[in-house]
Amino acid sequence: MQTESELRELICRVGRLMYKQGYVDGTAGNISARLNEDRILVTPSGLATGFLAPEQLIAVNLAGERVDEPSVASAVLRPTSESSMHLECYRQRDDVMGVVHAHPPTAVALTLVGFDFQQCLIPEMVVLLGMLPTAPYSTPSSEENRDAITRLIRQHDAIMLSNHGSLTVAKSLWDAYLMLESLEHNAGIIHRALQLSSELKAIPADQIEKLVGYREQFGLLRPGDRERFARYIENRAQ
Repeated sequence: MQTESELRELICRVGRLMYKQGYVDGTAGNISARLNEDRILVTPSGLATGFLAPEQLIAVNLAGERVDEPSVASAVLRPTSESSMHLECYRQRDDVMGVVHAHPPTAVALTLVGFDFQQCLIPEMVVLLGMLPTAPYSTPSSEENRDAITRLIRQHDAIMLSNHGSLTVAKSLWDAYLMLESLEHNAGIIHRALQLSSELKAIPADQIEKLVGYREQFGLLRPGDRERFARYIENRAQ
């Protein structure tokens, strides 16, 4: 387990990387990490995600109540307006230690045209992200947004939020960030492919089970994964 000081530094580092890579702009996006069973460290509302200082982060419990001793830098700040979505991830999943919400431009653009991410197109995407669902549109910073991911987060580590952004969770905050990188990188490949042809070449069905095996080997297999991949293969055969 990382110390609170280390997690504060890591959250700020992830925020800088998200800004540098163009996954967020201005005050958009938010990050959180689990301190212990009932304490979550979250980014504040209204500050630029790429320019946060460790002392500006806020600790809350799973009910969203502030539980830290405010520093001079954080006394007037409020937790991110997307806190309810983050806290829902921790309530649903004891294994989640970090949550990243971003606005990766290419991936979000693909949701605007109704692209179905639940296809087996790129091996790394299958292994790392699984069958990536897209939640229906819901108003950002609202309880609707929380409700949109409640069912999905139980069985997925990465979710697209239609017309809005992405949500990635993992056993560490760093892994949740790397999942975001993978999501946007692969979305970029798909976008380029669609510029060349509307017909995308999928991974052969007999190779998908091998990739699911890798997913299990790396400890990434989620409940229902095998059934989802089996349905995908069956639907392609029809």
